[in-house]
Amino acid sequence: MATDDLFQTSAAPARPGDAPLAERLRPRTLDEVVGQRHLLGAGKPLKLAFDSGKLHSMILWGPPGVGKTTLARLTAQAFGADFIAISAVLSGVKDIREAVERARMNQSLSRATIVFVDEVHRFNKAQQDAFLPHVESGLFTFIGATTENPSFEVVGALLSRAQVYVLKSLTPDELGQLLQHALQALPDMKLAEGVDQLLAAYADGDARKLLNLLEQLDSAARIAKVDAIDTVFVENALAQSLRRFDKGGEAFYDQISALHKSVRGSSPDAALYWLVRMLDGGADPRYLGRRLVRMASEDIGLADPRALSMTLDAVETYERLGSPEGELALAEACLYLACAPKSNAAYMAYNAARAFVAANPSSDVPLHLRNAPTKLMKELGYGRSYRYAHDEPDAYAAGERYFPDDLPEQRWYQPTPRGLEGKIADKLAYLRALDDAAYNA
Repeated sequence: MATDDLFQTSAAPARPGDAPLAERLRPRTLDEVVGQRHLLGAGKPLKLAFDSGKLHSMILWGPPGVGKTTLARLTAQAFGADFIAISAVLSGVKDIREAVERARMNQSLSRATIVFVDEVHRFNKAQQDAFLPHVESGLFTFIGATTENPSFEVVGALLSRAQVYVLKSLTPDELGQLLQHALQALPDMKLAEGVDQLLAAYADGDARKLLNLLEQLDSAARIAKVDAIDTVFVENALAQSLRRFDKGGEAFYDQISALHKSVRGSSPDAALYWLVRMLDGGADPRYLGRRLVRMASEDIGLADPRALSMTLDAVETYERLGSPEGELALAEACLYLACAPKSNAAYMAYNAARAFVAANPSSDVPLHLRNAPTKLMKELGYGRSYRYAHDEPDAYAAGERYFPDDLPEQRWYQPTPRGLEGKIADKLAYLRALDDAAYNA
């Protein structure tokens, strides 16, 4: 059974057995769900879908602990459907076949079936395709839950037959609301001032994590015979809790994108925020260093050539010092890149040259540009009429051609007026004027 749930807004009576707090506080109606007002509020998409009385397939996309499984279960409850839960991590084709047989039995009894697949992105294409004929025939309604972007992780045919709903992390206010109701189920637990904000920060938008933390603290407080839990007790009782961070998932690439765009946008404070967010979340500092090197080449380039050298030095410094001391060098490079003049001229020129080479046949090297280390090569004209630039005025052979004979001159590199590139632009303009004068002579 999947466990990525959202939780009810009022404390429920304890269920039989030693059920976890999250299970005891599981919502029983849509009105008891905390958060997701953009989907569940009056007139909002998922609320309208429930009110319409028409069951439809859907993909619930969002981070852990925001209620994907809960909403799927509530859907089955609202429509009186048999709820079949499959975990893509633990299940295979055999489980899919069993779900299909159970759905056929339900169909013979005129009962609807919902097949819920948790972490549907873990199923391969063939496994996902196995649902298609049954979704199309109406044998069952498909609900998938994923923390990954379904555009990339769910096959197009299945995605086209399901409505995608995007769930959001709980806000601090929503976590606070959930915490207050959870405390009703833990009547002996007393929190000192400021602890609720600290727990919300630890939970980082994840409702299940918040409730698990409360249970941990409740047990620790009873063992230590502490009357009121303060922030010091929380920090000592809980192991270091990293922010929720999937190093290979959507959140990871979203944050990398935010870091890169903050640097490109010359916002040093925002760039530093995203860098520290990723370090705090467990990202490999060496990976972040490689991304900073890319930014130095792609977004700054020759506008400030020192940016690349400085970033490479920062990466080497991290390799020597490790964490946490070496992270300061990465932060310094990040700030420098954000403040540096920006140019993507080298990046654009490189891409244009690659595209040109890929689209055109290989041209011969002009004879005058070829090396002539042997007598035969010299007799064949290799190197003949080559003009040695250092022997020319301004060390520039005005009018000389360096492209293949059958290719016209190309102008891929267009320097910007920013930083050092402004001077480069002036230099190239001067040299091209010399070329024009030589051609017209």
